[in-house]
Amino acid sequence: MGFKAFRVEKNDAGFTRSIVERDESELPQGDLLIDVKFSSLNFKDGLSATGNPGVTRNFPHTPGIDAAGIVLESNHPNFAAGDEVIAIGFDLGMGTPGGFAQRIRIPADWAVKCPQGLTLHTSMIIGTAGFTAAECVQKLEQAGMTPGSGPVLVTGATGGVGSVAVKLLGQLGYEVTAVTGKAQKSDWLKGLGATNVISREEASAGADKPMLAETWGGVVDTVGGDILFNGVKSLRYGCSLAACGLVAAPTFGASVLPFILRHVNLLGIDSVQLPIAEKADIWQRLATDWSMDLTDLEEVLTLETLSDAIDRILAGQMVGRGVVHL
Repeated sequence: MGFKAFRVEKNDAGFTRSIVERDESELPQGDLLIDVKFSSLNFKDGLSATGNPGVTRNFPHTPGIDAAGIVLESNHPNFAAGDEVIAIGFDLGMGTPGGFAQRIRIPADWAVKCPQGLTLHTSMIIGTAGFTAAECVQKLEQAGMTPGSGPVLVTGATGGVGSVAVKLLGQLGYEVTAVTGKAQKSDWLKGLGATNVISREEASAGADKPMLAETWGGVVDTVGGDILFNGVKSLRYGCSLAACGLVAAPTFGASVLPFILRHVNLLGIDSVQLPIAEKADIWQRLATDWSMDLTDLEEVLTLETLSDAIDRILAGQMVGRGVVHL
């Protein structure tokens, strides 16, 4: 059966994008054939669509590291035709044809059943970015963070991870300080749940100093670079920073002083290879006690508008979450 797919091809001039007709027989082997209803646009998808070899090496290719849809065929006992499922991470949209298509075929251990209380649509407003935000909050709380620990800093706050982190933390009763380079979005961030909004420049100040004043009870860092380590240097005693991004830089200047003088923690966050059982647990929380109304975060995308959105997310111009309706 034929279906539409967003396709990136490599040629002598670089990389081109188009919408093509494909056949299910062209999909790779896998346990589940899924009718994709929604996907979402993440920064990594932009990298894949522009030929970043750290994400995708083989072309032509269909990006899309997220997909939510209905099982059409199953060769696995845990799933049956008609099941609503969510798939994020692993090799989806990187080396394996991804969610920017009306059909995908994947291994069963890449998918979770959409939990009761969560719709396929909402799961893709969350997507990898929102899931990563939830994973950050969960790991920070496992390390001891509570609303009484002090204010929580969220960097890259208008982006996909940052905006969901602001929303979730605010809903859980935390005092949130949001960092953004988009001053015009301050009121929007406060509407999501931020108590205070500061500029990128303020968050970067003091990068040359070995320590900064104890300020934060926790940090969700989505950008990397010196802003990340400024967050570490300004953690309160015994508190933690969750690092999940590198849009500013993959490296930073550091010393051991915050770790040995303030007993702080730098926590790594990966949503790609996180075991499927742990993914299922977080999705369950997002369907129950961490359920959020994320309507205000969504920008509706289609295959036809996707290419422009890819350019915007790479340029740092996207706000909230781009959801691809298929």
